[in-house]
Amino acid sequence: QLQLVESGGGLVQPGGSLRLSCAATGFTFDYYAIGWFRQAQGKEREGVSCITGSGGSTNYADSVKGRFTISRDNEKNTVYLQMNSLKPDDTAIYSCATLRRNSCQGTASVWGQGTQVTVSS
Repeated sequence: QLQLVESGGGLVQPGGSLRLSCAATGFTFDYYAIGWFRQAQGKEREGVSCITGSGGSTNYADSVKGRFTISRDNEKNTVYLQMNSLKPDDTAIYSCATLRRNSCQGTASVWGQGTQVTVSS
């Protein structure tokens, strides 16, 4: 059964860092692009970053460029999101999803359950 599980969220002060993980089971991991999304309370879900199956192509929302870095380890079936210089506006539930056609332009297919990130002093 295809499954994604996020971890690594938590409470961090402004300016701090967190690393989120998205662990996959039940499918050939490197066939799929993976996207990170977030949804803040009262706001629509937005795309944060994505990475293709080989890791050769990545994409970032303008709001996180230069602060967040996406990577993947296909031997561990895991995608990471390193988040630095966190701001209160980064507070949200972060979820990962498989993207169709192994493309950052693909639509999301399978979702994880999400992990809460709270940036507050």
